[in-house]
Amino acid sequence: MNQIIDFFLEPYRTATTLDIVLEFTAMLFGVVGVWYGKMENILVYPLGIISTCIYVYICYKYVLYGDFIINIYYTIMSVFGWYMWSKVIDEKENHIPITRTNTSDKLKAFGIFIFTSLFVILVYRYYNVMPNNLGFTDSVNYAFTNMTSGSLDDFRKITPFLDTFTTGIFFAAMWLMALKKIEHWILWIMGNIVAIPLYFVKGLGFTGIQFIILLVIAYLGYKQWKKSLDNQKMQML
Repeated sequence: MNQIIDFFLEPYRTATTLDIVLEFTAMLFGVVGVWYGKMENILVYPLGIISTCIYVYICYKYVLYGDFIINIYYTIMSVFGWYMWSKVIDEKENHIPITRTNTSDKLKAFGIFIFTSLFVILVYRYYNVMPNNLGFTDSVNYAFTNMTSGSLDDFRKITPFLDTFTTGIFFAAMWLMALKKIEHWILWIMGNIVAIPLYFVKGLGFTGIQFIILLVIAYLGYKQWKKSLDNQKMQML
């Protein structure tokens, strides 16, 4: 137990009080914001903007470039989502409803995932955050070997590879969320599962806890949005 506590607290021993308070504040606003998203409440966006703006500063300071890019994108997409959720779409002053993705939406989301992942890989290889002397097969072997070695130090070596996945999937999730597509919750669930150990290893324990809570909320959000979607269908019968 002491080892677990030390693993959580060690990164904070050299952190300033301001940085700890900022991370906790960003975590709190992020969790509350996603809870509002679960309830299809537009407050998800202003609360999310506060959280992501704080994380932009934190990630830049701690040289977490992938997360820095993610949170800039989150902030921009939160403004877009705020607009999409608040705009009136008909004479009855209705807003966009919860819907499922069609083939076009799926292709666009996949395109966002691939483009974002490749962009992060290029940035990481350029700055040598990710080994830039390895080909595709060697990179896969490098990631798999270090992931399965059982060593925490080896696992830290592959965090840029996991960043590539989470960045791509979260980018796609934010876009689908702005359009109120129920599948965005599935992407959040997938990304959160990877992000939980990733942020603990990066030394951002409060953020790791945040992603545990967000994983639960994402599951509950999917169930609630599905129920709302089923009710819409019943009303149309």
